[in-house]
Amino acid sequence: MITLCMDSAYKNLVLGLYEDGRLLDGVAFEAFKKQSETIFIELEKLLKNNGVDYADIDRIVITDGPGSYTGIRIAMTIAKVLSTQMGQALCCVSTMQLYGGAQGKANVILDARSNRAYVAHLEDGEIIGETSILPLEDVKTFVEENPGTLYGDAHLIGQAGEKADFLKNFIELEPLYRQIENKHTLAPQYLKESDAYKV
Repeated sequence: MITLCMDSAYKNLVLGLYEDGRLLDGVAFEAFKKQSETIFIELEKLLKNNGVDYADIDRIVITDGPGSYTGIRIAMTIAKVLSTQMGQALCCVSTMQLYGGAQGKANVILDARSNRAYVAHLEDGEIIGETSILPLEDVKTFVEENPGTLYGDAHLIGQAGEKADFLKNFIELEPLYRQIENKHTLAPQYLKESDAYKV
């Protein structure tokens, strides 16, 4: 089985190509607000370098948020079009899961602007409770009450976070993929709707 994983939901562009759970090739780099300019270039390069055609892909996996209002839609739109036209299975994971991976205990903090952050506590890749938007002072309390390795924008609360291995995390989260049965109803998980807070 050949799987294409894509993430454009937040600051990074992540594209990974896998065969039967093994990473064939991939890229992961910061491209904040430039994902739409680079995703097709990088995707075409990735497929060509590995002798893979769009029709060879069996499954597409994307992140569905939280994150940038526009960013989430970039990979999601491509995935919906491809999977609808070519029949590939379509699956999702949370942006928070992609950052935290499948390790024991983790806390993921992503900037939601206006002195707020998305925050989630994960155990073995699963989000415990729910992803929340909290004022930064409350994020500190959340982290203290839910010990775990910090990922994402830990600097917002004056701490150092670990660097996420997105290409590794994508495939290690495979048991937690959410299969999307109705691709037309798939929608981004923004968690916030006010235009004043869109990033």
